Amino acid sequence: MNVPYFIARRYLLSKRKKNFINVISIISMVAVAILSAAIIIVLSIFNGLGDLLHAINNSFDPEIKIEASVGKSFEVNDVLLKKVKSVPGVKLVTEVIEDYAYARYNDATQVVMVKGVSDNFMQQDRIPAESIVEGDLVLKKNGKPRALVGYGVRSTLSIAVDQDFYALQLYYVKSVKSGSFDPSKMYTQKNIQPAGVFSIIQTFDENYVIVPLDFAQQLLNYNNKRTSLEIKVNPGADIRNVEGALQLALGKDFNVLNGEEQHEDLYRVLKLEKLFASVAAILLLVIGSINIYFSLMMLAIDKKRDITILAALGADNRLLRRIFITEGLLIAAIGTGIGLFFGGLILLLQQQFGFVSMGMNSSVVDGYPVKMLFSDFLYVFSIMAVVTLAISSRPAALASRFASVQNL
Repeated sequence: MNVPYFIARRYLLSKRKKNFINVISIISMVAVAILSAAIIIVLSIFNGLGDLLHAINNSFDPEIKIEASVGKSFEVNDVLLKKVKSVPGVKLVTEVIEDYAYARYNDATQVVMVKGVSDNFMQQDRIPAESIVEGDLVLKKNGKPRALVGYGVRSTLSIAVDQDFYALQLYYVKSVKSGSFDPSKMYTQKNIQPAGVFSIIQTFDENYVIVPLDFAQQLLNYNNKRTSLEIKVNPGADIRNVEGALQLALGKDFNVLNGEEQHEDLYRVLKLEKLFASVAAILLLVIGSINIYFSLMMLAIDKKRDITILAALGADNRLLRRIFITEGLLIAAIGTGIGLFFGGLILLLQQQFGFVSMGMNSSVVDGYPVKMLFSDFLYVFSIMAVVTLAISSRPAALASRFASVQNL
């Protein structure tokens, strides 16, 4: 029989003469339960936000992106394309030109990001049909180039997709030599009719205009240069393996980036925030365990007679310390267990019903995203156990010194 556990359980469940010790123990459990629930909710929110960012970025960004390691563009020829396409796992290679341009529609103006894409862009399935809120998901109609504009751009410029009376005018400033006074040589200008409006997430919706590659070549004067190549891998292929093979084939002149590496700074910030939240969790659990410390101190004083009797029956100081450390662990385990249970229940309800809204218009998610991980539950429980062991050592050592005939 586990004597320390048996005695600690009796102390926890039995009625004591001094009722305020019971009250302190209950307060300790409640405090630990509330903190445990709050911490697991916060950690799950960070997990949910991470998944949401991946979902948002993956809906618009390529699975693998190839960029120049120096400069913003690079020459693309048949040799380079053949080298990329020959890598095992590569399904599609989309040529891309991206640059800022000045947009004008009727009397409204805005600086936009023009993204020119080759004809196989639609096969990448990066703009789902349900994200088209107006018009059609096409980049060419009757052999003529068409544009897909973000919902924010459409709102700023008051674009009417169903009317062909006005065209979307795009201007691109050239790099001109000093001494040139001809305004027409300082920029290029082309018109294009909008075909549809997409709504994915605010960052993209407010900035992007997607056009055919040949249109972007003429507008932005890129000729055979591209800002990136966007790769779609074969179903079932390991993206990391394909990424490594591409980097090996292309060499140090190119950067090959997977989905997370394309937004490395953003994900790094999110990970740092979760780390700081974890550190704050430890501090909160330490504060919450102070009640356990006082509860054990009061219990040790109250049980002087019991301690003396146990010592007379042969209990050594180590056994007496283990009794009170076990008492502290029981209080922490019950409080943490209750907190994690109700925290998990709240998270399940949020996942199912989305009671707490993000407070923003998004076609991706309405309710605040949460994701429960077993590792987070284990983390909270483990931290509480370690903190309780540390906080219980002093009351346990004090209790072991109360074995005296004077306490009988």
